Amino acid sequence: MPASNSPRVILSAFADEAANQKTAVQQFSALAALGLQYYSIRFIDVGGGIKNVMQLTKSEISDIRHLQDEYGLNVASLGSPLGKVKLVDIDDGTSNQFVPFKKYLDREVKKACELAHAFETKLIRGFSFYPPQSSDPHEFLPQAVDQIGQITEACHRSDLTLGLEIEANLVGCTGELMAEIHRQVNHPGLMLVFDAANIVVQGFGGDEILSQFRAMKPGLGWMHVKDYKHPSPASPTRNVDEEALKHFVPAGDGDGAHELVFRELRAMLPELETALRRRGIPGVFVDLEPHVKGGGQFGGFSGPDGLGVALRSVCRVLDYTGVDYHLRDFEDVKAARGF
Repeated sequence: MPASNSPRVILSAFADEAANQKTAVQQFSALAALGLQYYSIRFIDVGGGIKNVMQLTKSEISDIRHLQDEYGLNVASLGSPLGKVKLVDIDDGTSNQFVPFKKYLDREVKKACELAHAFETKLIRGFSFYPPQSSDPHEFLPQAVDQIGQITEACHRSDLTLGLEIEANLVGCTGELMAEIHRQVNHPGLMLVFDAANIVVQGFGGDEILSQFRAMKPGLGWMHVKDYKHPSPASPTRNVDEEALKHFVPAGDGDGAHELVFRELRAMLPELETALRRRGIPGVFVDLEPHVKGGGQFGGFSGPDGLGVALRSVCRVLDYTGVDYHLRDFEDVKAARGF
């Protein structure tokens, strides 16, 4: 691990990736054993079946809070699906839902803010809405900007920060489009979430990944880490079958240019950490979402073994690029035991 005075990130992970049956005990046991102190909550089973975080009841939230305390865990971000709905109500051959925006804002966004407070996190992960399939996302940029701006303001009024994740098939499918959304929304409550694999699956690679990261840097808040080894690199495509994606690999083993990206991140860490702390966020999260056993539109799976491999891989890349990172040490364990 680099010297302690090196720029530092906080390692976290989507806990459901580590659990074969997605039970809370499986998730928390795996993360604690790997040395992680933070996690993003997405799908979880507390005894009533697997639920998305947005569907949890008050009693289930209470059970999760008590259990995560037992394992010494904190929530890094609410892994919500906000923004993964259609912008317009037309049949475009997809199964994506359309919800009238006022209803969506009053119900789903309000619920996400309440959940973030319940889990004592300042961060809500969200997305940039689906334009009609095969359309040019630039045509729907004004509507996406308007709706994302209203969601951001709702989060900000609740003392929260919205992190917009780059992903295929959405309006914000490239670094340039994400940067333009951030520029036009122009709100302190909005940050961007970089994910290299979500760019690679669209047919981009190499210098293009770094170029898209650089486009997002002015709005960057944190990163998701997964990598992808494209079986047949081709020219970029607008329509990606997310349920058919199966070539995810640990960071550094694919086409995601993580070494180059982390070197650039290293230089901006001090300033970024200062900006995040001003908003009550503990630091710069590097959130593992590795999908090494498969991924899809609303989640992915790695298993406890796969998440362990993915964590060691990202640590190797961080070590090589001189970026320090937070994992639990013996002092943390002693503190948890009251020594």
